[in-house]
Formats: sequence, structure tokens, C-alpha cells
Amino acid sequence: MSRVVWFAAGAGAGVYAMVKARRTAEAFTPDGLRDRAAGLSLGLDLFKEEVASEMAARENDLRERLGLRLDDSTGTPAIESGAPLQLTRKGND
Repeated sequence: MSRVVWFAAGAGAGVYAMVKARRTAEAFTPDGLRDRAAGLSLGLDLFKEEVASEMAARENDLRERLGLRLDDSTGTPAIESGAPLQLTRKGND
């Protein structure tokens, strides 16, 4: 009975190794490399969009906390009248 178990384990390991080797070989073909480059490009684009949106959200948060608004005519920050400037620290207050 133990020979059957060892035979099945060896066959399973052989099949696993063949599948892994075939996938690795396909990854280094021109089409596989092109797909990997396209995936990397898409990932970088998504990362760039996420960073830009978080930067805008953080900028809006800071403008709100500092009482700043964008002047519509020039696009430069302007201080809202009567808005107190409150600086707070995150963490140990």
C-alpha cells in the first residue's frame, strides 16, 4: 500500500513541476513578456491615479483646516474672512 502512496505522490509532484515549468516558459515568450509589460503599465497607471486622488483629498483637507480657498479668478489660495487658523497635530495632543 505504501508503494501506491509514494507512486501517487511522485506522479503528483511530476505533474506540478511540469505545469510550473510550462507556465514559466510561456511567461518568457514574446507574448508573455508583452502581457507582463502591459500589466505593469496598468498597475503603474492605477497607482498614479490613486496617489493623485489622495493628494487632492489631503490638499482639500488642509485647505479646510487652514481656512483657505482658491480665488476663482487667479487660482491662487486666498484666506477666507473671519476663518480662524487652527493648527493641530495628529498623534500626541
